[in-house]
Amino acid sequence: MADLSIVLTEPILAIDGTVEQPLSLDLAALQEYESVSLEPFDLFCFTSGRFIRPVDSYRGVQLRVLLDAAGVRRPGSSDFKRTVFLAHGHDGYAVTFSWHELFNSPIGDRVLVAYACADRLLDIDDGLPVLVSGADTVRAPRHVKRLARVEAIVLGSARQ
Repeated sequence: MADLSIVLTEPILAIDGTVEQPLSLDLAALQEYESVSLEPFDLFCFTSGRFIRPVDSYRGVQLRVLLDAAGVRRPGSSDFKRTVFLAHGHDGYAVTFSWHELFNSPIGDRVLVAYACADRLLDIDDGLPVLVSGADTVRAPRHVKRLARVEAIVLGSARQ
């Protein structure tokens, strides 16, 4: 098991890109935000449909809360509506979310940056922090262990 005291003080997640205030968060900082939980679920491979493993209830922070704290919606600009978020794992795996998914649909209610599972704090060996999209039909494709960074990217307009 990893030394949890190291995780408490070292940044484990960055929120950056086109934001007002980039964030560098350690476990203690994540725990300061209001927490929400997802119900337990079974993880299945999207490609083969193969059962991977059961996952107990995750607890963490809604991704959109962290994005709001970083200032995705910048004063005097409506670019936020053209923003996509690229979530990077430590292993190079990356997934995307759109601003509309996270802020303008029920999906955003269930996208978490999790720091606990089954009421036990996760550590690095468990994948801390874990990004999970609880509203996805198949959760494995957007189940990112060891989430390292969420980058806000404003897409260009259709008329260029």
